Amino acid sequence: MEDYVTLERSDDVMIVRFDRKGALNAFDQKMITELTDTAKLLAEDLTLRSVVLTGASAAFSSGIDLKDAQNWELEAMSDLEIRRRFYRGVRLCQAWEDLPQITIAAAEGMMVGAGCALGLACDWRVLASDAYLFVPEVQVGLNLQWGALPRLVTLVGPARAKEICLLGEKMSSDQALDWGLVSRLAEPGKSVEVALGLAQRCATNPPIASAMVKEAVNAIAGALHKVGSYADADQSQLSGTNQTAAAARRRFADKK
Repeated sequence: MEDYVTLERSDDVMIVRFDRKGALNAFDQKMITELTDTAKLLAEDLTLRSVVLTGASAAFSSGIDLKDAQNWELEAMSDLEIRRRFYRGVRLCQAWEDLPQITIAAAEGMMVGAGCALGLACDWRVLASDAYLFVPEVQVGLNLQWGALPRLVTLVGPARAKEICLLGEKMSSDQALDWGLVSRLAEPGKSVEVALGLAQRCATNPPIASAMVKEAVNAIAGALHKVGSYADADQSQLSGTNQTAAAARRRFADKK
């Protein structure tokens, strides 16, 4: 089976592209595993200074794949296996947040649900001007997990975080920039180019000082993040398996 993740090095910067070649780049279990393994690989590369993470040209990601049976058919698994499955996304985002390099997510088309969660785990986000953000988790019976909720609150504050999650409205690129969810806007098709420019500028900094500042900022901003999200995958397992949530997922999937 072809890998979803490809790596392209440009001097001290690595461009990581994940692309399923379909399904609006929705996350299945294979994509989650490959991106987690990629983060672990990059963490050991002391020659890298920055990482640009991007998805497909039409969509950064449309979120978790609601039609992928491996995501939802859990009857044959033990309780511990099910819990491990639900926490794969948590481990993915934590692995990306913990990278010593500066990380920049470059998004075209859309960042939806799990795609937003992964983008929030990066240091910065560059969004194409015709792209949008969308967090529909509550509408399909789930909480915003993968450690994303405290990261979101840190960026936009509690009232706006509630608005994003509870109203479930598509957010334009201009609003995302105004609210501080993204750092830069790019012309359509140019998000990687803009992100690469930022990454190359960071790559010229002395590496130890750069890593120490990143670690310090993350430690200060995220001091209580673990407290707020340590059981978020358990909460999704609980809320996502009731009948109303299952019906909501089917309706949402049929509209996509």
